[in-house]
Order: sequence, then structure tokens, then C-alpha cells
Amino acid sequence: MADQDPVQEPVVEEAPSDETPVEPIPIEPTSSEPTSSEEASVQESPAQSARLEKAQYLGTGKRKTSVARVILRPGPGTTWFNGRTIEDYFPRLTHRAAALAPLKVAGLEGTYDIRVRVHGGGPTGQAGAVRHGIARALVEADPNLRIPLKREGFLTRDARQVERKKAGLHKARKAPQFSKR
Repeated sequence: MADQDPVQEPVVEEAPSDETPVEPIPIEPTSSEPTSSEEASVQESPAQSARLEKAQYLGTGKRKTSVARVILRPGPGTTWFNGRTIEDYFPRLTHRAAALAPLKVAGLEGTYDIRVRVHGGGPTGQAGAVRHGIARALVEADPNLRIPLKREGFLTRDARQVERKKAGLHKARKAPQFSKR
């Protein structure tokens, strides 16, 4: 056991010097961008090029506990709210009017297709979230619309939330009936 020292480093043998030196092999770039020779060979189908050319404007709106992700695309004005039309999703006229109010103020009714994913809260909160999201998407589409939409209050996030219930009270502020004696 005295012959083997556990801390001893292994002996590394060097290659004989009579061999020819090894030249490094050039490595091709691994970036995701195609090179000029690849660009010529890649052909886009007409459907892909049409999809890439079509403009779309995104906006996220919030109200109470609702969150709406809005996509506006130039088109005849079709609506898609969680897979349904606006009439099916918001049966009440007041909710529909509130949701589409930014388009009316901007004078762009029927010029954009609206695609919305909205979740959380109830119908009123969701309509407010959609209104906020559409207004933000319109500003992305045309920055000149910021002033009229801001004047109407569509770009302001309504920060009002439901107040929490407190201990010793019936609701957030409703106290039990006071008894003098």
C-alpha cells in the first residue's frame, strides 16, 4: 500500500513529435437564419406568404379579474370571442356596445376582424377587458388614435377591484347591527 499514493496524479504521455500537426476543421454557423444559398432554395407557398404579409395588431386588456388578449386584422369586421360571435358571447347590448366602443370612437367599425381570448370574471368585467384590449391594439395599428381614445378613457386601466372581506364584519364594510345595551 505504500507504493500507491491516493493523491498521486496520473502520468500523461505526450504524442511523438514526428506526426504532422492537426489543423482545426472550420465549423459552419449554427444560427437559425438561413445563409444566402439556403434562401435561394427555400420557397414559400402562397398561403404562407399571404399569412406573413397580413398585418395584425395585438392588445391585452384588463378589468377587475378579467384578462382579454385581442388580435385585430384588417378585414370585413368579423368577430371571434372564445370561438363564438359577439352576439353569442355577449347577449346584452350594453356589453356589446362597451366592448366595441373604441372602434366606434375611432370611426373604424367594420374595418378590422376581431379575435379575442378572454377569461376570468363576469360579463361586465370581460366586456371592459375587451374594450381595453381593442383600444390598445388600435393604438398599435395607428398611433394617431391615442389622443381620442385616451380622452374617452379607453386606454386607462380601471384599477378598481373587489374589496376583501374583513374579520368581524359581514362583508367588506358591512358591520353587524349595533346594540347600545
